[in-house]
Amino acid sequence: MSKKKEVAEPDNHVSGQANNPISRHAHCLTHDEVVLQMKGNAENGLTAAEAKARFEEYGPNEIGDEGGVQPFKILVRQVANAMTLVLILATYALTGSDAVGRFLGVNIGTPLQKKLSRLAILLFWIAVVCAIIVLAANKFSDEQEVIIYAVATGLSMIPASLIVVLTITMAAGTKRMVKRHVIVRNLRSLEALGAVTDICSDKTGTLTQGKMVVKRMWIPAKGTYSIGQSNNPFDPTDGEISHSQQPPKDINFGDEEKSEDIAPQEALEKSSALQSYMWIASLANLATVHQNDSGEWTARGDPTEIAIQVLSSRFNWNRERFTAGQSPTWKQIAEFPFDSDVKKMSVIFEEVKSGAKHVFTKGAVERVISSCESLYTSDEMSDAVPMTDEIRSDILENMEALASLGLRVLALAGREYEDEIDMKGKDIPDRADVEQNLVFSGLIGLYDPPRVESAPSVAQCHKAGIKVHMLTGDHPGTARAIAMDVGILPARMNELSKDVTDAMVMTAHDFDKLSDDEIDKLPVLPLVVARCAPNTKVRMIEALHRRKKFAAMTGDGVNDSPSLKRADVGIAMGQAGSDVAKDASDIILTDDNFASIINAIEEGRRMFDNIQKFILHVLAENIAQAFTLLIGLAFKDSRGLSVFPLAPVEVLWIIMITSGMPDMGLGFEVAQPGIMSRPPQSLKRGVFTIEVMIDMVVYGVWTAALCLSSFVLVLYGFGDGDIGNDCNNSYADANGVADCDTVFRARATCFACLTWFALFLAWEMVDMRRSFFCMQPGSKKYFTQWAIDVWRNQFLFWAIIAGFVTIFPTLYIPVINHVVFKHAAITWEWGIVFVEAILFFAGIEGWKFAKRVYLRHHAEKSIDMDVNMGQAVCADSRE
Repeated sequence: MSKKKEVAEPDNHVSGQANNPISRHAHCLTHDEVVLQMKGNAENGLTAAEAKARFEEYGPNEIGDEGGVQPFKILVRQVANAMTLVLILATYALTGSDAVGRFLGVNIGTPLQKKLSRLAILLFWIAVVCAIIVLAANKFSDEQEVIIYAVATGLSMIPASLIVVLTITMAAGTKRMVKRHVIVRNLRSLEALGAVTDICSDKTGTLTQGKMVVKRMWIPAKGTYSIGQSNNPFDPTDGEISHSQQPPKDINFGDEEKSEDIAPQEALEKSSALQSYMWIASLANLATVHQNDSGEWTARGDPTEIAIQVLSSRFNWNRERFTAGQSPTWKQIAEFPFDSDVKKMSVIFEEVKSGAKHVFTKGAVERVISSCESLYTSDEMSDAVPMTDEIRSDILENMEALASLGLRVLALAGREYEDEIDMKGKDIPDRADVEQNLVFSGLIGLYDPPRVESAPSVAQCHKAGIKVHMLTGDHPGTARAIAMDVGILPARMNELSKDVTDAMVMTAHDFDKLSDDEIDKLPVLPLVVARCAPNTKVRMIEALHRRKKFAAMTGDGVNDSPSLKRADVGIAMGQAGSDVAKDASDIILTDDNFASIINAIEEGRRMFDNIQKFILHVLAENIAQAFTLLIGLAFKDSRGLSVFPLAPVEVLWIIMITSGMPDMGLGFEVAQPGIMSRPPQSLKRGVFTIEVMIDMVVYGVWTAALCLSSFVLVLYGFGDGDIGNDCNNSYADANGVADCDTVFRARATCFACLTWFALFLAWEMVDMRRSFFCMQPGSKKYFTQWAIDVWRNQFLFWAIIAGFVTIFPTLYIPVINHVVFKHAAITWEWGIVFVEAILFFAGIEGWKFAKRVYLRHHAEKSIDMDVNMGQAVCADSRE
């Protein structure tokens, strides 16, 4: 037995113990005392050097050698429970049809795997029919060779490698997706991604960078503050602050001359209204912003709260200044976290010196001002002005002005809290009572710049026939501005009719109050939904499904799990996403980037194409073998029994050896040029499109015709036409006379042709429409491009080379050729094989050319119809 690796441990080390005990149990100490006695750093954690030093001092943190819990005992305790036994029996109490379905694979696995399992069952019955045809053609003779012929014909219809190649292709696809920042949790989504027609995406952190910075703040009693450009969003010392006494609605933000730069701390000392604003910004906030030992500014928390905390730090009003240390000046009493229904977040703080308690609230502007009863309009803050509908309208106008700049706008409010609170947390006040009668303090505008790659990715979606919907909690003005920036909304919206533009941008309130019938009557589903709630996302998915769309939905919060489950493809965020959202999703984006969704869709389409390619390759070969053997029934010897043009071992060799590896190589093919310039696939039809089924028959029949012609040429064209006697079993008769030599050479020629055609067809399937000799549109390498394309997929290249090489031992090694494969070595017959190979390429290329001509003509016809329809619409609109 191998010994466990020894790890040097200090003397007197007790496994699993710190070996430097603290004064009391950790739960009996305060947070600061634990940090102090453990010599930790609550802000920055341990450096790599400190961690290494502690490991060397204390040794590894491992469980001791005492006996653990035995798995067998756990199992016995579990099954000893009567309810557990009932559940186990209920789980496995399957009906007869369920059991059969599971055995055949038609009700387990991904949709494509189920479909292929049903195909395999269909092909099995076709194989049975083919075997019966063989027996009938030989008058149901019980001769061994007739039965073997029947079995071989049946085997020719069985796609033996199909499910194996599909599984390997999907496994390889998941590995490729990891490199493109996508983790696949459900194999079903691999098939679904290629069919996505609509993407419902969050804004913050997905379409945008998730690195918010405060750009504007408005205080009714003071005016508007603007924060200049900053190179580091966490550094409060970077960027100038300017002030204008006008409200945002009256400011031309492009004119920088009307605002003056200020010194933040000096301005704060002179303004009570600004101080009141900063108390809310700093304390209604769970983020931390600080400088580490190396002088670098770092932050932890929600991006929105980090940005607001950075603003507070600009005025030296950082939360840590008032709440940290042994003697904090403010102490948090209660917290009401952000809720997507109320769209607010509140805290209750107590000022330690005076004992006065205050409520500090931030949230969506409409929700906060509805909870406010007053505001201060002068810096003295002597008398509060009652909140009226006119003032609320004025606040909303200023919010619209900030939102039109693409800013996310929040409102800040607060008040004194006079009710008593049980400090032990047994009597938490009602949230609705706390968040009422507030005093409005001001607005804050945060900018989350769009990711550089978002606009190109959205444009790529439109090119690929995919609509992008942005569902965000932001204000409609903010959402509209960002949607215009990244291209979700069309640039020429002013040219569209009013009912269309109104439907394109809606609030969740307006969308949710519509009935399902009213939503279905909308000219278009909203491309932007602002102030979005979790239920709104579910209704959007349902609306898309009623329009027969295939939808992907992104989400990161706990409340997003219903929409992620309801979507055809649920996409969770790997960095900002909750565990609940990840568990409910089909795929996870490790970088939270919208561009990664496009990567996933491209990979989904690539896999869909490759699955089509190897399915077409496998089934075309099956048809070719079946046709060759069925038509070959016409070749009968002197006894009236059919002589097969392909021996059973040859059939198995082509199915299992020759084709298996090239099929796998087709699964590794890169994406075709223009894969994201075509509409999504239809999952209703799946991989078995009309084109695939016609190609399958055409390629199979053409291959069979060439194989049979090679057999006939050797047997009748260049041979004496003597089929001999018992040529299905032996090369020579009992006297050693090789009377079946011609049949065996004809069979070897047919086998060589079919082997070559199977290998060449794999290369032809790299692109199902473009010529093998010009698969890259626009390439100027007219004579060498095919060689570059062949070498690009080296797995496929070497699989085909191996197929070419392995045919020679079967033809030329004695005993193997005559006894096992029932064919003989060939010489001049290779000339027929080469000519047949040229004809094979000519036929495949001719068929592809005919398809391209037809599809080009069909596309031009569709364009003409669209143009005529557009002219008719324009004429109607002018009338």
